[in-house]
Amino acid sequence: MQQLVEELNSASDAYYNGRGETMTDYEWDARFDELQRLEEETGEILPDSPTQKVSEDNVEGQKEEHEYPALSLAKTKKTADLVKWAEGRQIWVSWKLDGLTLVVTYDGGRLTKVVTRGNGHIGTNITHLAAAIKGIPLTITDKGHLVLRGEAVISYEDFNNFLLESGEDYANPRNLASGSLTLKDIEEVKRRHIQWIPFTLVESRGLRVEDSFGKRMEWLDSLGFNTVEREFVENPTTENVQAAIDLFTSIVTDNTTSLPSTLPLRGGAGGGLFPVDGLVITYDDTEYAQTGSITGHHATRAGLAFKWQDEAAETELIAIEWSCAASTISPVAVFKPVELEGTTVKRASLCNISECERLGIGGKGTRLSVIKANKIIPKVIKINEKVGELEIPTECPVCKHETAIVESEVSGTRKLHCTNPSCPAKQLKRYARFVSKEGMNIDGISEQTLARFINMGWISEYADIYHLRKHIREMASLEGFGERSAANIIRSIEQSRQVEAQRLLYALNIPMVGIDVCKRLLGAYPIAALIETARKTTEPDHFAHIDGIGPEKSASFIRWFQEETNYQTVSRLMECIEIRQSQQQRTGKKCEGLTFVITGDVHHYKNRNELKAYIESQGGKVTGSVSSSTSFLINNDVTSTSGKNKKAQELGIEIISEEIFLERYGSEKSEHEQLTLF
Repeated sequence: MQQLVEELNSASDAYYNGRGETMTDYEWDARFDELQRLEEETGEILPDSPTQKVSEDNVEGQKEEHEYPALSLAKTKKTADLVKWAEGRQIWVSWKLDGLTLVVTYDGGRLTKVVTRGNGHIGTNITHLAAAIKGIPLTITDKGHLVLRGEAVISYEDFNNFLLESGEDYANPRNLASGSLTLKDIEEVKRRHIQWIPFTLVESRGLRVEDSFGKRMEWLDSLGFNTVEREFVENPTTENVQAAIDLFTSIVTDNTTSLPSTLPLRGGAGGGLFPVDGLVITYDDTEYAQTGSITGHHATRAGLAFKWQDEAAETELIAIEWSCAASTISPVAVFKPVELEGTTVKRASLCNISECERLGIGGKGTRLSVIKANKIIPKVIKINEKVGELEIPTECPVCKHETAIVESEVSGTRKLHCTNPSCPAKQLKRYARFVSKEGMNIDGISEQTLARFINMGWISEYADIYHLRKHIREMASLEGFGERSAANIIRSIEQSRQVEAQRLLYALNIPMVGIDVCKRLLGAYPIAALIETARKTTEPDHFAHIDGIGPEKSASFIRWFQEETNYQTVSRLMECIEIRQSQQQRTGKKCEGLTFVITGDVHHYKNRNELKAYIESQGGKVTGSVSSSTSFLINNDVTSTSGKNKKAQELGIEIISEEIFLERYGSEKSEHEQLTLF
C-alpha cells in the first residue's frame, strides 16, 4: 500500500504540473483501484493516500482560499453504480473534461477573480491571465455575485498544432494547459488556445435561479457562457443511463453519429474535440445535491464520475517508424492489426525516447499490449515480451542530416532532434499557411497530412504540391486515406491552380506581409510589376509611400524577393498556376450599400470566404455579428434557433437563405467539373 501511495502521488505530481508523464492513465487507474481495494479490505488508510485528497496543481502565484471547496468526485466504471447513486432521481450526464479546473467569480457584472482548484481548499489566483483564456468574459449582463466552476482545456487540434509549431515537450493537452497557466506573458498564453468550459454554477447570490441543474446551465448559456454539453435522464434506469453513456461514447468513437442539439459534435480526435477522461452524472435537484456529506476528498452528492473500461489487446511489433515534425523526430509503433473499440488499430505514437525506455520497447517481434485511451488515442501500455533492442536513427528521415538526442531541462524527457535548420519538416507552418483558406485555399490538406507527405519525401517546396498527382496511388494506400480522399485532395489542388494574386502573395509566407499588406501592395501594383520592382530596386523603402506599408514592411518584402532561393521557388511555383483577377476587386453594384452577416454552411459557394468576396466585389459589406446596421443575415437554416438568428429576429432583420441571396443579388454558380483521377 505504501508503494502504491508513493507511485500514485509521484505520477499525479508530474501529470498535474506540466512535467513528463511517468505512467499511463490505464496504469494509474489500475494502481488506484488496487489501493482502494486494499484500503477496504484492511480498514487502513495510509497518510497522504490519493484516495483521500485532491491532486494539487501547484500553479505558482498568489494563493487564495476558495469560497466553496472545489473537491473531486468519486468514480466508477460500472453503470450499475451510477444507477444506484441516482436513487431514481432525475440526473444529467455530461463530459468529464480532461483539463485544469478553474473557479471563476463575478460581482456586479464584472469578473473579479479566477482561481485554480489547487488542493480543493486553496488555489492560485490567475485573474491576470483571464483575457488570454477563451470562454471567460470580462463582463456579463447579470449584476449579482456568481461563482462558477469549469475546465480549462485545449483541443487535440490546437495541442498538435502547438507541438508542431513550437517543438516543445508536453505529453498531452492537459499537460500543456497546466504548464501554460504558470506563464506570466499573456500573449504566450493566448498562443496555447486555452478554452474554459463551465460545468456548474456554485453560487448565484442575489438572484432567483431555480434549484435545477438544467435551468441553471440554461441561464449560464443565456449569459453567453459556453457550458459543458449534457444530456437529461428523467428516469435513471439501467437501460436509460446506459443509453446516455452510449450516446456520449459514440461522439469519441464515431464522428458520423447523428446527435441531438444539446450534444453538438466538436470534431474528431485530430480535429476540434476536447480531451475527456469520462463522464459525470449530476442530480437535477441542486438543493438535494447539497445535502450530501463532505470529506477532505469528496462531496458525496455533488456528482459521480464514470470512466470507461479500457479494452486492451495484445499484438506483435512490426517496426518503429520515425516521423519528423518541426525539430522533433518521434517514434511510432507499427504492429499487427488488432480490433479495439470497434475499429482496427495498427499504429500508436510512442511520443519520445524516454517513453520508449520507460516501456522497454524492443525491436521487431516484441509482444505488446495496446489500448485506445479514453476511446480515442491508440496507446502502448505494456511490453509483454521484448525481442531485440530499439534502434535510434542517426539521420533524419526527411533530410538525411545527422540527429541528436536532446534532454529537456524541465522534465528530463529525452527526444530525438534533426540538426538541420533547413529541414523541410521544420517549415511545416509555412506549408500550412500556403494551403490555408486565406492562401491557395486547398481543401483537405491538414498540417498532419502535410507532415506525412513531407516525411514521405513528396514535398520539399511549394511547387511539389502541384506534382502530388504522381503519388496518388501511393497516397490512396496510406492508412486513413483511400481512393476517395486521395482523389479529393488532388481535385482540390487542381482547383487551386487558378488563384487570385492576393492569395498567392499571402501564401508565400513573406515576413511582415499579411493579408492587409498584400491588399495594399496589389492595390498599387499588378503582381508581375510588384515582383519585378522588388527584384530590381536598390531602395529598401521603395514601397514605403503606400498607405499602411511603411519602411519596415517595404524592406522585408524587397529583401525576400531579392534572395535568389526565394525567387527561384516562386518561379517554379508560377509554372504550376495561373493568376486571375482578385474577386475582391469591385466589379459590380448588386450589393452596394448593404451589410450582410453569414452563418452556417454554404452550398453554392466553395466556402463563406468566397461568398464574402463576391459580396465585397458587388459593393457590399460583410461583418461578423448581427447589429442594427445589418441588412440581411444569410443562413441556409432559416428556422434555426442559433444566437445570430434570435438576434436578427429581435432586431427585425430579414434572414435569407443562400438561394434567396442568389435570386436577388447573384447568379447560380456552376458545379466544378469532375476530374478523372484513377
